[in-house]
Amino acid sequence: MKITSVETFLLRHTLPRPTGPSIWLYSEREALIVKISTDTGLVGWGETSEIAGAGAVIREVCAPIVIGHDPREHRRLWHQIWDATLGHGFAVGAVDIALHDLWGQASGRSVGELYGGVLRERVPAYASALSYVEGVDPAEAWLPEATALAAQGFRAIKMRIGRFAPEHELPLIAQLRAALPPGVRLMADGNAAYTLPAAIRVGRALERIGLHWFEEPMPQLTPTQAEYAGYDTLAAHLDIPIASGEILQSRGAFKALIDGHKCDIVQPDVTICGGIGECLFVADLARLAGLQCIPHCWGGAIAVAAAIHVLSLLPSPTSGPSAETPMLEYDTTENRFRSELLAEPLAVRDGFIQLPRGPGLGIRVDEHVLRRYRV
Repeated sequence: MKITSVETFLLRHTLPRPTGPSIWLYSEREALIVKISTDTGLVGWGETSEIAGAGAVIREVCAPIVIGHDPREHRRLWHQIWDATLGHGFAVGAVDIALHDLWGQASGRSVGELYGGVLRERVPAYASALSYVEGVDPAEAWLPEATALAAQGFRAIKMRIGRFAPEHELPLIAQLRAALPPGVRLMADGNAAYTLPAAIRVGRALERIGLHWFEEPMPQLTPTQAEYAGYDTLAAHLDIPIASGEILQSRGAFKALIDGHKCDIVQPDVTICGGIGECLFVADLARLAGLQCIPHCWGGAIAVAAAIHVLSLLPSPTSGPSAETPMLEYDTTENRFRSELLAEPLAVRDGFIQLPRGPGLGIRVDEHVLRRYRV
């Protein structure tokens, strides 16, 4: 079996209203899809974001390396494209996911079976929700949305905070926490909204309110390209777990994050950090350091499928307060590339999402949807 072509599809659709986290609102959703075809007729699918020219890197650097080779030679190809792209985690991640899909299909085994067998057939999911919407007051929107998500069976909900002053938002967060059932966890994502002093003040307030974690409250990159500057100080001042790492593109960057004591929860994204194998490697780094790994996931259905396969392979902590199964981040905002792209959409039921069945990723992409939204 030989790879014959590598194609990219940049997809885009508009939203009814600009929506987003603390520091910006977006009016469109995008996804960069990768299709790798072979001379046997098998096709592998991957996904990432069109960041730092990922599409061009895939077409111009990765494609010439993998075309003509057997996708089952996965590790050799991975190292070649990693070196050739100088560690472009977005581009390599998408190609890696597609290679895993092909490797599994050619072997008649799922991604989990390629790694020796899964630890769970279904994965708990948390709702990544409560985004800001242009013209909508959080005081009116947050509680109804969170209540509806809890009624759907979600046992954990992550909200966006930081767009408005803490004096305005913190009372709303306290009201929300009090209104939700005790068995529903509430987390907050600051999306780089705060300075260090403000993040410490807000983090201490979130501790008192009873939130489960505080995610990326400060900028991930400084103008000097320092990664997660000040996060060690933040983590040292707070008891609430700090979650971070979603933008990092290499195991080396994650090692620096962990060794620098800059987080309590490590959040690799399979579409950013270099793919499925690298995400599992980062999870092992976190486990060796006594930290929990709860991957970041913010994309379409292919990204979600890849993340589910990763989570099916992560061991649960065996003891202590964090003895819980790693959760899937499930974006509940409108994204047609999550809801329409697959012939059999992935869905959360009663707070869990089933591991896709079948070889490789276990998904079937509707190529009519690709053509409909391609730009």
